[in-house]
Amino acid sequence: MLIPSRKPLTKFTPKLFEMGLALASGVLMGMTFAPVEAWYLAWVALAPLWYLGCRQQGFTPIVYALCWGIGCYGLGLSWIFGIHPMMWMGVPFLASLGIATFCLTFITLWGASLVVLWWLCLRFINSKLYLNPIVRVILATACWCGLEELYSLTDLWWTSLAMTQSPHNLDILHLGQLSGPSTVTGAIVFVNGLIAEGCLALDRNRPLQLINKSASAFPYFGSAIAVVISLQLIGASLANLPLIQPIDSSLKIGIIQGNIGNEVRHYRSGYDLAMENYTQGYLSLAKQGVAAVVTPETALPYRESQIKQTPFYQAILAQKVTAFIGGFGEVGNKITNSILTIDGSGKEIVRYDKWKLVPLGEYIPFEQYLGKFVDTISPLDSHLQAGGFAPLIDTPIGKIIFGICYDSAYPEHFRRQAQMAELIITASNDAHYGDAMPAQHQALDVMRAIETDRWLVRSSNTGYSAFVDPHGRTQWISKLNEFVVHADRVYRRSTQTLYVRYGNWLTPLLFAIGLILDRFSKKRQQAR
Repeated sequence: MLIPSRKPLTKFTPKLFEMGLALASGVLMGMTFAPVEAWYLAWVALAPLWYLGCRQQGFTPIVYALCWGIGCYGLGLSWIFGIHPMMWMGVPFLASLGIATFCLTFITLWGASLVVLWWLCLRFINSKLYLNPIVRVILATACWCGLEELYSLTDLWWTSLAMTQSPHNLDILHLGQLSGPSTVTGAIVFVNGLIAEGCLALDRNRPLQLINKSASAFPYFGSAIAVVISLQLIGASLANLPLIQPIDSSLKIGIIQGNIGNEVRHYRSGYDLAMENYTQGYLSLAKQGVAAVVTPETALPYRESQIKQTPFYQAILAQKVTAFIGGFGEVGNKITNSILTIDGSGKEIVRYDKWKLVPLGEYIPFEQYLGKFVDTISPLDSHLQAGGFAPLIDTPIGKIIFGICYDSAYPEHFRRQAQMAELIITASNDAHYGDAMPAQHQALDVMRAIETDRWLVRSSNTGYSAFVDPHGRTQWISKLNEFVVHADRVYRRSTQTLYVRYGNWLTPLLFAIGLILDRFSKKRQQAR
């Protein structure tokens, strides 16, 4: 009896080795974020995916892109699983596990979708344009930068490739002063592209249309090294510029890290502990002669109208030192996650409302359609009112760039404020995410300080609280999970970096250069 022959399975499915290579290289990129912080891996970790994406034809490599994205963002964002267990909020263990698993899976796939879209762009470049390798590298770099810019317009954004270099490679991070985080991301992608093109030149089994038969790998590898060295030198020249800090711009600012765990902060005992820690911390800092005191996100779990009834408010009236209080504002029947600025007379001067709210945690996406469903799976308060984008905040100590927690992931918010403001103050509460998330959050704030050329004061509930100078150098940083009161000196600045003035001009420029070079290459090829 004859058995009908079957087509090889490998014709329809990616090779396991190549899938494993893509996943492993994605994991290497994920290791550049905290807690591992192997930032140097970012300069080679994308090259294997690029190589596989160009070497394979058809849509098979889309699986490689998905594997790479899962490896990178699954590891880099694994801190989200720290919300489990939530039994202290009355959520059963299994339900808490399901919520944490859903959150990690969703944000991992969301991040991986960027990589898949980038691979589709790379495939389009390979199929529609003249395949000059340098043109491919430029356009693919522009595509990655453009996708990051697009994703930063959504409500789910955190791990730009630029963050892989923070806070360790401060020289490269200074490229952010030119065109924001896209400059750093573009540098990383461009170097990986050159390495991948060098590997393609060495590959005897490569598709012939990808590269000239006589091409050598040395120019690509040599160019990758030269680009890294050149960019480091450019960044170092920016990082070593002296900080001009007039005495009259100096301020002494105090930070209180209350260290109120989420397990207790929603109960009466937590309210009492918060009031005691923050009141005593304020009194201690006032005696040190600070100009203002900064508290973390929702440090005082009270509504705006209730603040005057607290011992903390009475301390302000007694010491007459301005306080930036993390609390809840009121907008009609809704509340806002806010920083309340109260001057020494006890008057509320201005209120900053958190602009970028956390989906499911602080608001419900498409609430009119999904509200009832999400309420059944989210144990958190999901009905906060968002504030306005990049407002100008004038306070008793000057014009301030404010950010609360998740705002730190959105550089445009800080850039717009920096056009008029002189100092950055951020407040956060990272208590429920483990140790990696506070480190990543600190890394984001370091980037914002460098990009805007501003001093940054960061107050966090359980850490990390910090003072960061405009060159990204952390002048002081707290330890995790301890009550801390600290005062330090900062300087108001009104400088304007290229990024603050013009935004992300690099991405459209890369697209323009790539398309011009492609057209020139086509004409040159036709002339032969």
